[in-house]
This record gives sequence, structure tokens and C-alpha cells, in this order.
Amino acid sequence: MCMIVYGLKTCDSCRKALKSLPDARLADIRAEPVPAAVLARAIETFGARLINTRSTTWRGLDAAARALPPADLIAANPAVMKRPLIDAGGTLYLGWDDAVRRALTGAPD
Repeated sequence: MCMIVYGLKTCDSCRKALKSLPDARLADIRAEPVPAAVLARAIETFGARLINTRSTTWRGLDAAARALPPADLIAANPAVMKRPLIDAGGTLYLGWDDAVRRALTGAPD
């Protein structure tokens, strides 16, 4: 199965996911934005959870930027997206918690 991990090469969670998923490919969202179709599915699937409101990037945004639709906000500020967003053969997963690890590797990390 072809897996794509959308994230940042400097993100610890993304690095942990890639280490556990040796066949996965990292798409660094600063250099290679999430494709519009994948982003639309992610927004439909995860809604507001797709935006990392704990991030430094989010805290640095003004009210007008925070009010943007999620797709526009992520396009303008890729680091505000919660990471990793994993596309595993068409099924999307968000984050790298125990549930995602079990679903993708069969065991907790």
C-alpha cells in the first residue's frame, strides 16, 4: 500500500511516523502543499481538528487569519495543520497517537 505522510521534515511526530512506516513517503507541506482533493477530504473527515490551535503558528495569527476557511488558512500557513496527515491507500489518519499507530502498524509505538 502506498502511504504518504503530509507533514514537516522537522516535526517529531512526523519523524516517528516515518520511522514506524518504512514504506511511507514524506510530503513536506512547506515545499509540496497537500493536494486540494486530499485537503478537501481531510477537512470533511476531521473538520476543526485539522487545525493545530496549540501551535506557535496559530498563536501568531491575527483574528482575520484565524477566521479564514481551513483550506485557505493551511495554504497560507502550512505549519498550522495538525501533523502528520497520513493517506494510507485513500484512508486518512490524523496525528500519531496510539489509535493511529495500531491501525497502521498493528501495535502501539
